[in-house]
Amino acid sequence: MPLDRALVFKALADENRLRVVETLAGRGETCACELLDELDVTQPTLSHHMKVLCDCGLVTCRKEGRWCHYTVVPEAARELASFFSAMVEGDGTSTLGSADATCACGDKRC
Repeated sequence: MPLDRALVFKALADENRLRVVETLAGRGETCACELLDELDVTQPTLSHHMKVLCDCGLVTCRKEGRWCHYTVVPEAARELASFFSAMVEGDGTSTLGSADATCACGDKRC
């Protein structure tokens, strides 16, 4: 199932959630207790951020006892990387930034 990129970008617009994803991407599966120590947030705040990240499909959770272990979903990360790569490389898979793209107003000059 493809990612809802708008939902992912909305989730990543929060500085704390962006830091969580950066942390997870850098080290792989991480226990919530470690994230709590690093991010200097309360447990309810972290739980909220993790729910948002899991709901948008960017992060997955594995429960072990009373702790949750979080991981970035590799397929989601690849899909986002492909989205940005298409914009930069102009490989024809994205109309973003394309000279042939028509503005919402219908004028190609915009």
